[in-house]
Amino acid sequence: MATGGNNDDDGKVSRRRARPLTEEENKLWRAVVKDAKPLPRRRRKPAVEIPLAEAAELAAIVPPPIRTAPAAPLPPKAAKTRAPEPPLLTGLDRRVSQRLARGQMEVEATLDLHGHSQHEAHEALLSFLSRSRARGLRCLLVITGKGASPYARHTLHGASFYEVPERQGVLRSAVPRWLEEAAFRIHLSGFQPAHPKHGGGGAFYIWLRRKR
Repeated sequence: MATGGNNDDDGKVSRRRARPLTEEENKLWRAVVKDAKPLPRRRRKPAVEIPLAEAAELAAIVPPPIRTAPAAPLPPKAAKTRAPEPPLLTGLDRRVSQRLARGQMEVEATLDLHGHSQHEAHEALLSFLSRSRARGLRCLLVITGKGASPYARHTLHGASFYEVPERQGVLRSAVPRWLEEAAFRIHLSGFQPAHPKHGGGGAFYIWLRRKR
């Protein structure tokens, strides 16, 4: 049977040579490709060239980037000025002290601290002094109690008092210390033990500063 190629003497198959088309075949090929249109080629967009004059105008319109100057260092914070502390208690003048010691001064307001804890008594006393001073009062009476010791006395006709070491009253010892604090000294100018008719060793007279 004949194959697609010619056999050589060595048994190898040689490639078939392309024969030229006949006139009829050429006519048929031309009829097939007559209406065929080649695919359009993609055209590259030409680079837009801007004239130098226009480029200069565009550069003048577009502002250059703004360079911000480094922030100036903030000035150092001014040191907070502390309010001056009130002066130390200098005590009462002689005339007022003598009248208090004799029980001759009229008590304008009274605070009884019986049954208060130290924290409660501290807040109640400071509030009492502030409110009384705002009202323009001068002479106050603060009752602390004498404590459990039967010997809790004070010097009757003076501005000082003493405590016995045995079972002394807690508030009776604490109130004089509190009155020396700056928050209390704003409101009062002095204090001293009360006359026996006002509680004696278990109470204090407090003389307030004048209302501002």
